[in-house]
Amino acid sequence: MALILNLDTSTQICSVALALDGELLGLKESHEDKSHASLLAVFIRNILEENAKAISDLDAVAVSKGPGSYTGLRIGVSTAKGLAYASGISLISIGTLSSMATGVIHGNQIENKALSKDKSLCLCPMIDARRMEVYTAIFHPSGEMIEPIAAKIIQEDSFKDILEQNRVIFFGNGAAKCRDIIQHPNAIFLEGIETSAKYMVTLAESAWQQKCFEDVAYFEPFYLKDFVATIPKNKII
Repeated sequence: MALILNLDTSTQICSVALALDGELLGLKESHEDKSHASLLAVFIRNILEENAKAISDLDAVAVSKGPGSYTGLRIGVSTAKGLAYASGISLISIGTLSSMATGVIHGNQIENKALSKDKSLCLCPMIDARRMEVYTAIFHPSGEMIEPIAAKIIQEDSFKDILEQNRVIFFGNGAAKCRDIIQHPNAIFLEGIETSAKYMVTLAESAWQQKCFEDVAYFEPFYLKDFVATIPKNKII
């Protein structure tokens, strides 16, 4: 039996889930922006206490590795590595976009769209990367990634080739800003799907069973792009 703590801080959402053998025991989430530093440790403590568990009971800690917010990923990964190192438990990393796709696959959203038997169906999770850019990838409904993770600037002809041959479900906090730009009869926009630690549970359990663990000392988030610091225009001297 594997008791796994799942952490997702890859976007503005701070999310913690506790799972036993792939079954969700509890979930704590906040959609308040920039709340990760203040809430993550609180959520971890509360979810363990509410389930009568201690950190020493954990078998592993899983963390959403990105892509996503630079600061959010740093906080989540640093916390996960700290727990793993201090407690001597395994560290598991889960791709953020893979987690989102899994949430749609196992959350019955596809069935609700009456598309589950459509062999041409593809899933396209999107994470907002500011302006008209998104972090994205293309998945088969089986969960297999069929187009690699990339940072894309959304234009009218974005995804044109795949949309000509497939129906594509777009979702995530980056999809809303693409709805008015990607005008194609095969484009379907699914609302209400964002990052969440609960979507990591199935993938983390699979990684545990396959013993796919990270090196606690050397693991780093998958940023996709380098962090660029900006200077406010109205800088006060």
